[in-house]
Amino acid sequence: MISLNAARRTRDLTELADGDEVDLLVVGGGVTGAGVALDAASRGLSVVLAEKHDLAFGTSRWSSKLVHGGLRYLASGNVGIAYESAVERRILMERTAPHLIRPLPQLVPLLSGVGAKQVALVAAGFVAGDLLRRGSGTSGSVLAPPRRVSRVETRRMVPTVRQEGLRGGLLSWDGQLVDDARLVVGLARTAASHGARVLTRCAAEEVTGDGAVLRDRLTGETVDVRARKVINAAGVWAGEVAPGLRLRPSRGTHLVVSDAVFGGLDAGLTVPIPGTTNRFVFALPAGHGRVYIGLTDEEQDGPIPDVPTASAEEISFLLKTVNSVLARPIREQDVLGTYSGLRPLLDAGGGQSSDLSREHAVITGDNGVISVVGGKLTTYRKMAQDAVDATALTTRPCRTRELPLVGAASSARLSTVDAPQRLISRYGTEATAVIAEAGGDRRLLQPIDGVDITPAELRFAVRHEGALDVSDLLDRRTRLGLVAADRELATNAAEEALSLG
Repeated sequence: MISLNAARRTRDLTELADGDEVDLLVVGGGVTGAGVALDAASRGLSVVLAEKHDLAFGTSRWSSKLVHGGLRYLASGNVGIAYESAVERRILMERTAPHLIRPLPQLVPLLSGVGAKQVALVAAGFVAGDLLRRGSGTSGSVLAPPRRVSRVETRRMVPTVRQEGLRGGLLSWDGQLVDDARLVVGLARTAASHGARVLTRCAAEEVTGDGAVLRDRLTGETVDVRARKVINAAGVWAGEVAPGLRLRPSRGTHLVVSDAVFGGLDAGLTVPIPGTTNRFVFALPAGHGRVYIGLTDEEQDGPIPDVPTASAEEISFLLKTVNSVLARPIREQDVLGTYSGLRPLLDAGGGQSSDLSREHAVITGDNGVISVVGGKLTTYRKMAQDAVDATALTTRPCRTRELPLVGAASSARLSTVDAPQRLISRYGTEATAVIAEAGGDRRLLQPIDGVDITPAELRFAVRHEGALDVSDLLDRRTRLGLVAADRELATNAAEEALSLG
């Protein structure tokens, strides 16, 4: 088993201080940076990944958790990026991380306020999306074709949907991650299995095209790293690493509510935003009895915060939009928490941020630093491939189209794993290793009071997934920190797991 932990981190830093030049230094430990590290290491390159905070600290943990086929991009006429999304979705669902992704039904209710033209547009979009699904090679057994559903079936999937004027619904399918941060951790650990040094709490300073100074934020010590090439995958902070880069961050906000306010949501509720043809508000079942409602697309002005926050206007907008199709409105006091992420979009001049391209770009600066920006979670693998190709460090072909992450396996293989389904959906074949962390003590396999996480999972995160403090455990290896009350309930167990090392 590949283990990221405090001891390995110390060993890697010591070896770097005494070592020779490495092939590639990657700055940033989000989904793109971890993907770059895996791509490069799996091609035989020596790799160092430096992350100022923790894996998935930034935008990569603030997504909608959707692995989607690009329906929004179809609506705006960008067939290329929509097709790329569909292809990358298939790779993720069928090869890279089938244990972390499930097919998600997404339902558009047909109510009296939805006119025939809008119904036709949505239906046409679903058909076009299905053509992309088939064109990408994704089997109908993985993602079923879209269809129209009855009024009864619509109410079964969304029990609180407004009944007056309900004519049924339009149903399509997409992929949903059990947790976006877990995908990043899986990428980083798989990269480490191919020899990459994954260093969190290490800030890259004085970055040039041939190296950087890494500052250990735990000790204050520094290490000079010489590299043949440097890739800047710092996401929304990429402009701080490569000052000539012009980004225009866009904020996407989600609300966290109890599944009970929907009466038990059995599909992703999709609500078209009035006046648009390619924007929707989603209510997505998220496990642990939670639902995520999102998302917005707002300009982020001023300095880039480490942890963006939702505005009152965004909260009001999301509630107003989703309530337009519900019989029992969700109130602001029903909101258990919020989270916001910043999209690292390239500045293309005027217009609204929602109109900016979601295509990624690989840009080599005057100082030789290669920056990869834009894109989205679903297409991280192609972004990483393009960035590594741009280094020209190796003629070996990319391997990540066929390379499964740690814990990944076919559904048939996963069905034989002797562990609870909840653990299998988060750890895949490693679920038995999580159980082993209990050392036979059944109490460590019981949920912590009031939350659906066990002490054994926290211990596994410390010993094998690189968690170094309470925030790593509760805000990224698990998502308990999204709800303040849940975080408080689990803090003592997190501190205990860290003390055991």
